[in-house]
Amino acid sequence: MPTALTRNEIRSRAKKFVNDWSSEERERAEKDTFWNEFFAIFGVERRKVATFERHAKRISTGRAGFIDVFWPKYLIAEHKSRGANLTAVIEQQALDYLGDIPSNEFPRLVIASDFARFRVLDLDPDTKERGEEVEFPLEDLPRQVDRFLFLAGYERRSFREQDAVNVDAAELLGLVYEELEVIGYTGHELQVLIVRLLFILFADDADLWARSQFEEYLRNRTADDGHDLGMHLSRLFDVLNTPEAQRSSAMDEDLAAFPYVNGGLFSERVRTPDCTRRIRDRILQASEFEWSGISPAIFGSMFQSVMDKGERRQLGAHYTTEKNIRRVIEPLFLDDLNADLADAGSSRQKLKNLHDRIASQTYFDPAMGCGNFLVIAYRELRRIETEILHRLHPENVQLTIQLDQWRKVSVEQFYGIEIEEFPARIAETAMYLADHLENEALGRTFGVNVVDLPLQKTAHIRIGNALTIDWSSVVAPDRCSYILGNPPFAGQTTRSGEQTADLRGVWGEQYARWLDYVTGWYKKSADYLQLAPAARVAFVSTNSITQGEQAGRVWSPIIESGIRIDFAHRTFRWSSEARGKAHVHCVIVGFSKGGRPGRKTLFEYDDIAADPVARTVNEINPYLVAGPTVLVHARSTPLSSALPQVNYGNKPSDGGFLVVDAAARTSADPIALKYLRPYVGAQELLHNEKRWCLWLLDADPGEIASSTFIQERVAKVREYREASTAADTRRYAQMPTRFFRIPQPTTDYIAIPRHVSENRHWFTVARFPATTIASDALFTAIDPDGFLFGILSSKLFILWMRTVGGMLKSDLRFSASVVYNPFPLPEIDAAARHRVIEAGKQVEVARAAFPNTCLADLYNPSATPPSVVQAHLALDRVVERLYRGRAVFAADSERLTELFERYAALTENEDPTLLADAEGDEEE
Repeated sequence: MPTALTRNEIRSRAKKFVNDWSSEERERAEKDTFWNEFFAIFGVERRKVATFERHAKRISTGRAGFIDVFWPKYLIAEHKSRGANLTAVIEQQALDYLGDIPSNEFPRLVIASDFARFRVLDLDPDTKERGEEVEFPLEDLPRQVDRFLFLAGYERRSFREQDAVNVDAAELLGLVYEELEVIGYTGHELQVLIVRLLFILFADDADLWARSQFEEYLRNRTADDGHDLGMHLSRLFDVLNTPEAQRSSAMDEDLAAFPYVNGGLFSERVRTPDCTRRIRDRILQASEFEWSGISPAIFGSMFQSVMDKGERRQLGAHYTTEKNIRRVIEPLFLDDLNADLADAGSSRQKLKNLHDRIASQTYFDPAMGCGNFLVIAYRELRRIETEILHRLHPENVQLTIQLDQWRKVSVEQFYGIEIEEFPARIAETAMYLADHLENEALGRTFGVNVVDLPLQKTAHIRIGNALTIDWSSVVAPDRCSYILGNPPFAGQTTRSGEQTADLRGVWGEQYARWLDYVTGWYKKSADYLQLAPAARVAFVSTNSITQGEQAGRVWSPIIESGIRIDFAHRTFRWSSEARGKAHVHCVIVGFSKGGRPGRKTLFEYDDIAADPVARTVNEINPYLVAGPTVLVHARSTPLSSALPQVNYGNKPSDGGFLVVDAAARTSADPIALKYLRPYVGAQELLHNEKRWCLWLLDADPGEIASSTFIQERVAKVREYREASTAADTRRYAQMPTRFFRIPQPTTDYIAIPRHVSENRHWFTVARFPATTIASDALFTAIDPDGFLFGILSSKLFILWMRTVGGMLKSDLRFSASVVYNPFPLPEIDAAARHRVIEAGKQVEVARAAFPNTCLADLYNPSATPPSVVQAHLALDRVVERLYRGRAVFAADSERLTELFERYAALTENEDPTLLADAEGDEEE
């Protein structure tokens, strides 16, 4: 149920509701009026969705009663007179009716009110479990309104963390790994051994054989000093790989008690390690851990904990919590399946159809790492299947053979590509263990034991380079349902030569050096979807692919091939499951050929470390904004005729010898002082620091020759340029007295920093006289009346820059070609221009009241003076009214939608291929 109301509008309505109902006199009105107006807060007409006095049976007494307010799937409410015990109302009345509510109408909220207070209980409509319960006074409703936003079509999604966060288990196995490395047992053989131990330790606690059978075997049959441990392990591996019927009748009875495993896990012959006491102790220490409760997320952690840190970075490995995996799989397929399961109810035909569907779907992770995405996806499918079977066969079934006939979901539906053997083997093992856990759960549901061994089926895992492998050879396009995963991130400066070659191979002539490695998976997916039009894709990515020039370069060919975005998570903090817990700023993008029919879901984060709010929108563009699918193309001139041209600052290319700091200035002779000009870059602009430069354009050659200070520095400039690898720089060795590039304004100008902190609420620009030389850390523009200062200092502009400009490390990046020139400023008249100029002047006046405070401190979000904030807010209102007349925007999401719609309208008739080639015009 999408909303036309913003969150701010909803809060404003809630405030009015509080004002209207704060008087006890209003309580004489019917409670129906109270609830009608409550629903209106969220843009909902109560009579169309909810009923008063809904007939229902009370479970405690069996007698009929009436629910005061009932909105199927949304809420149940009971209303009492002032002073009522609202806890008792919920416990003894509202909850008493729920047993008579059909599952497909089960509400998410239970509310009790007495006009002056609300008590709210969250319910899980799937599990019927109780969640958070709070009570608050009427006047707190505007502050509590987020609890009810889903009534207006918003959805605050909380993605569950993994069920068991057993990083300790990974560390224990890592210690075994390290001890084996000490004795020189390394490489492939060590990896095989660790994966086998992982399986055995799990099996020892998860009833694949008698509990602690392996632990007892090690304690009782191996020497304390560990000298014979390797021999016993090798013998055990042979036994696990041998069918019972083929074993020697004289086999040791303790070994014979282990079952045949199959699956290829123990088939390879590897060298027997020469073990030590410490190795034996470490394995026994690991065996004491309760492995049956480990989460699938453990395998990535285990892998990371035993890999060299440098190797991890080079491989681009990012390890993933279950909570983050669910951010991908829930909107990609799991939400739909759970909704279909709820809709099926007890209908046998619907349940059978759903069962057939999930058994026919295939899941492909082309950067699978340790398989966490596939493992959790498989687990969720099996849980849905178990629920389907339970509804189809509610009676307990004592014959295991019947369950084997009913089961359809298989690990064989899962496909993956992984470049390294070790994580691929861990993924294979993880799928075995996930299968066992779900078999155990299925058996408990029906009261039977599901036999797992010997292993019969396995996931399809290809070891190799996903960017060079033909994906059609892994899973046929006409069989592929979903592609998902977390491909490696590696930027221009961190990826290897081989990875750069991979990208060139995937992108061909469309390759650009600054494309992130993860973009190779987007291009491969887009190409694959041309053969698999029914498949859907979702990847975790660095947020740089939705910003700056990279967004245009990545998404232009993808959009042209018919791909559209189905859902997306805007930037959030992605944390790993591993030791060290590195944090990266990521996005999630779900897409398909032609786009999924219907409206799209955009997950937005007020706090990048918190849970998102889900918003239903018509369209999501490549910048992950609710707006038209357009790409902001680089331009060499401004889109708006009201904006002046911006230029680079002056580039010295001098090795630092034409630039003079305060200490060096003290040794300058009088002639040199004559030619020293104030020199400003981003650092000087923001921090009020002082530097100068030798500005020798019109200097008298005789004076230059007579200044030792100048002569020494000019000589070093010549040496620096002569040694350069750039031909243009070497040519300028013949002119060592001048800057390499000189676009210095001849009149007062606006200085625009190339980078500013991502924490800035407003962009920090400043005015300088023509006698102050602008460095190449700035852009410059002539702004005689102050109009440009007002536009650049507005919230709309920094929001546009934040969205399309990209980042340099953690800083916002200003770009003439990609940010400034395409900025979609509407046509304005002289009066509107004057209002912007006057509002901008008030910002300058407010700043001038703090002459001893640098801009970096003045615009620190936690320290900006109220007068400066108020001046900016007034400027923001003036600039926003250029777009909306008298109305202003309630949220940044609205601002972005307006900006992209405006950009689309202004560029509708342009051919991007005919624009001046401005890409790459900004030097690194």
